[in-house]
Amino acid sequence: MTVGPEVRFRTVTLTNYQKLPPAEREAKLLDLYADNIVRVRRAADFCAARGIRLYRLSSSLFPMFDLEGDDTGRAVLDHLAPQMREAGYAFEDAGIRVLMHPEQFIVLNSDRPEVRASSARALAAHADTLDRFGFPRSTWNLLLLHGGKGGRAAELAAIIPDLPEGARLRLGLENDERAYGPQDLLPICEATGVPLVFDAHHHVVREKLESQEDPSVREWVLKARATWQPPEWQVVHLSNGIDSPQDRRHSHLITDFPSAYRDVPWIEVEAKGKEEALAALMAAQAAGVQSDMIATEE
Repeated sequence: MTVGPEVRFRTVTLTNYQKLPPAEREAKLLDLYADNIVRVRRAADFCAARGIRLYRLSSSLFPMFDLEGDDTGRAVLDHLAPQMREAGYAFEDAGIRVLMHPEQFIVLNSDRPEVRASSARALAAHADTLDRFGFPRSTWNLLLLHGGKGGRAAELAAIIPDLPEGARLRLGLENDERAYGPQDLLPICEATGVPLVFDAHHHVVREKLESQEDPSVREWVLKARATWQPPEWQVVHLSNGIDSPQDRRHSHLITDFPSAYRDVPWIEVEAKGKEEALAALMAAQAAGVQSDMIATEE
C-alpha cells in the first residue's frame, strides 16, 4: 500500500466475519475480494507510471481464504478468476516483478504440530493466490519467509522439499535480527535450492555492527547471490534504522545506501515512507548513485 490514498486494501476481521449469518458471508467476501482485485490492478498502473519494477503484493488481500472448515473464500475466488488473471497480466505486461512476504505467524518449523499445520495451510494459500493471478511458479515471483523457530534449522530444511510445488518453487528465506542470521540460513538454502534474500539492516542489528558499510555486508551479498538461479534474479532488502544503524525500526526515508548493494539487480525497499522513500531513491539513482532496480514494501 502507499502512504497516500492511491493504493489501499480493504479487510474484514475473523470476529466480524463470523458474526455474519452464513447466507451473508459469501456476499461480503465477494464485495471485498472484487474490490481488492480492482485495487491490485490499480497498483500495477501506479507502479508503471513511476518506473517501479518490483512490487510486494499484500499478503492480506483475501481474508478468510484459508479459513479451516470454510471454503466460502475459495469459492468466491473461483468466481473471480477472470478478474484475477487480468490484474496479474497488468503487472506482466508492464514488466513489473511481483513477490509476497507472508505474515510472521507462518512458522513451518514450529515445535507445535498445530502451528506447523496452520503455517503450511497459510503458505499454500499464498501460493494459490499467486497461481490465480497467473504468476509463474519460480523465484521470479518470490514467496519470502524468515527462518522461523530458533534452533530448528534442521527441521526447516527437512520440511521444504515436502511443500506443495506452488510454494516450494517460489520460496525464499530471509535472515532476521534475532533467530537466524545469514550464516544459519545459507546451509539450508544450499541444501534445498532455496535462494537467500539478504537483509543488511537485520545483519547489522543482529551482529551489533557499526554500519552497513561493514565488510561482511559485501561478503553476504555475494554468498547470497550464489544461491540464486539465475544470479540476475537476486533480491536484497534495504532499510535504515530510525535512530541508529542498530535500531531495528524502519526509518521513513532511506538515507544510508550500502555500497555493497550497488551492483545488486533487484532491491526491495522497506521504509515507512513507501513511495516517498522510493521517489527520493530514484532521484539519487538518476544521478548515477543507486541500483537500477528498486521497489517498495507493500
